[in-house]
Amino acid sequence: MTERVTKAADEVKLIVFACEAGMGSSLMGANQLKRMVKKAKLDIAVVHNPVGQLSDDADVVVVHKGLAKQAQQKAPGAAIVPFTLFVNDPAVKQLVASLTSGDPIVSKL
Repeated sequence: MTERVTKAADEVKLIVFACEAGMGSSLMGANQLKRMVKKAKLDIAVVHNPVGQLSDDADVVVVHKGLAKQAQQKAPGAAIVPFTLFVNDPAVKQLVASLTSGDPIVSKL
């Protein structure tokens, strides 16, 4: 069993929206997350990267559930937030809500 990473909300400075190849629908999801973070007035950078290019700089990795294990291997110090829908996914909305309210972010693998 892998260790579940927990990040305090105030420790989160970089969210990586990770995808398979870096194109298409995942870019829409990343842009939506950027807008949500900005609207919530959170001082957190959101970037979009292929999962194969992840590094352990990320505090939180938002990734499609099919790539979650790969993301955890590439960024073992990050909290992994898997999603199913590229746009309007409840897990992404919950991430922003948790950060806004100061709740810790826990890997959900």
